[in-house]
Amino acid sequence: MIKVSVMVLTYKHENFIRKTLDSILSQQVNFPFEILVGDDASPDSTAAIIKEYHEKYPDVIVPLLHEKNLGGFGKNNTLAALAVARGQYIAPMDGDDYWTNEHKLQKMVDFLDTHPDYVACFHNAEIIFDDDSHPNQFVNPPDQKEIVTIEDFIGEDEVWFIATSAIVFRHGIIKEYPQWFHDSKSGDIPRYILLGKNGGKFKYINEVMSVYRKNRHTGMSFTDGYNDIDFLQNRIGMYQGIDKELDYRFHKTLNRNIARYYRMMLDSKQYADKYFRKVFAAIQYLRLGQPPRAVSKEIIREYILPKWLSKTYSFFALLPHRLKNNS
Repeated sequence: MIKVSVMVLTYKHENFIRKTLDSILSQQVNFPFEILVGDDASPDSTAAIIKEYHEKYPDVIVPLLHEKNLGGFGKNNTLAALAVARGQYIAPMDGDDYWTNEHKLQKMVDFLDTHPDYVACFHNAEIIFDDDSHPNQFVNPPDQKEIVTIEDFIGEDEVWFIATSAIVFRHGIIKEYPQWFHDSKSGDIPRYILLGKNGGKFKYINEVMSVYRKNRHTGMSFTDGYNDIDFLQNRIGMYQGIDKELDYRFHKTLNRNIARYYRMMLDSKQYADKYFRKVFAAIQYLRLGQPPRAVSKEIIREYILPKWLSKTYSFFALLPHRLKNNS
């Protein structure tokens, strides 16, 4: 019986996939596992490398080579792998990340085997930037909570603290993937919401056991444009879906989170000369975010009042002072 299905999702990862697969194959475990490698029609040599590894390890590596890109921001590739996964547990991986501890799988499976009330466990990961634009850093802070529940994934800001390569979760906990999941650009955040929505707990193992690689060549995180309308609208849709999924238990908090994205829209490149769209976004920000009075006044002045009206108001407001100075 397969204990773990390691799901490696690839797209244009020819420069990284060998290190990824080698890090998985080096795992020291006392149970059988499979490596499902889903390639989303990469135009480079990624598929050829996967075939090469399959020939060397035919009993472990299962290639899932799609002739056409499945779309869905990579999530359809994930779902295709999940559909054939045989493991009791799922360990997801992006094709440019890698594990750094050969006992990682054993440690995480041992915990889940002995703690049936947990839906998942995760560990810390090191973030490295291939272009050296930032120094290396860690996903989790020193005070990361040891036991995580759904409440910890909800905030007035975006909450993310589990790297894809750092989690192992029980197969079958998520019975259905709703439409908002398919529509979202993010894969991790929706997955954690769906895993924890019915009270499931996540265990944090305080060890660094993988690398989360950020690369501008293929990395999805570099497509997150916080001044891009399409990205911001996608995030709004995702959090509206999460709000409904959780039966509006965190409605006020999630509204404030959604409001942030409307605020970002005001300074987006596409809205630079779109007065009425700015007005709509500003009103949504004020309605959902309920910011302090001073902030509200600034938003109204800068984005809702027409510029000619603001100039007229300023002219008449300052007129008595000008007349006094000229007399």
